[in-house]
Amino acid sequence: MKIRLFFLLFLIGIYGICPAQVDSTGLNNIFGKKGTVQGMVYRITYPRSDLKVNVHDFKVSPGLALTSWIGILFMGKESMMMGDLVMQDSEESAVVAKIISSGLSITAIHNHLTNEQPAIKYIHFSGNGDPLKLAASIKSVLAVTGTPLNTISQQSSGAAPNWSTVEAILGKSGKHNGMLLQYGFPRREKLLEGGMEMPPAMGMATGINLQMDGNVAATTGDFVLLAEEVNPVIKALTENGIVVTAVHNHMLFDDPRLFMMHFWAVGDPEKIAVGLKAALDKTNSKM
Repeated sequence: MKIRLFFLLFLIGIYGICPAQVDSTGLNNIFGKKGTVQGMVYRITYPRSDLKVNVHDFKVSPGLALTSWIGILFMGKESMMMGDLVMQDSEESAVVAKIISSGLSITAIHNHLTNEQPAIKYIHFSGNGDPLKLAASIKSVLAVTGTPLNTISQQSSGAAPNWSTVEAILGKSGKHNGMLLQYGFPRREKLLEGGMEMPPAMGMATGINLQMDGNVAATTGDFVLLAEEVNPVIKALTENGIVVTAVHNHMLFDDPRLFMMHFWAVGDPEKIAVGLKAALDKTNSKM
């Protein structure tokens, strides 16, 4: 036993096989503000508070559907970066060119909403390598957009909504953020990208956001689904008055193959919650 332990320590010394350390200080310095650390994932968000977006008569807050996010998973000496940037149509060509020239990869470009004004696109990206270099690269991409880089998101000054009935329907408490209620529902399977296990913080959890405006709420987000779940979830959402706005992929080398389904509804928050719960029940999610 002692010989085996010595040999393992020898390998650790020679090959650097040791637990990764999340250098949040270095990343915070590059990004210009503080991110959060969840396990071995550093995550930072940039709300597009510069954009004034409406879907019909509903004013979309940055936290509901207009926040770029970056996740960096530490894996020993190297890291994997993934995320999703919010763009205006007029920013897309510059963002694509900058991602490519920075040595990063594009994994998807698509919509999340429909009937929004102005039109918004979302671009998913990935990269592997030194975490500080990855951070500097994606920060340079953000710089070619109108994204506010150093501001802290402002919370609504209105009275906080009472989400207790919605939370009871969905089966657990969500994150309260001003006029927003936010959820993440991880899947039960082991999810891989490029052979590496991806934790929920790397975009592997079904995200559900609700925003209250008076006595009505809007909801949007994305379900993370296996192929056989796609149409049962579409059926559950549609039967409950929730519009499916997009079905697509976010990654290139995922295993199992995952499909992301975006949705939209405005109406009575409890009725919306019933529809969302019916759809969640068609998935292999942790409730």
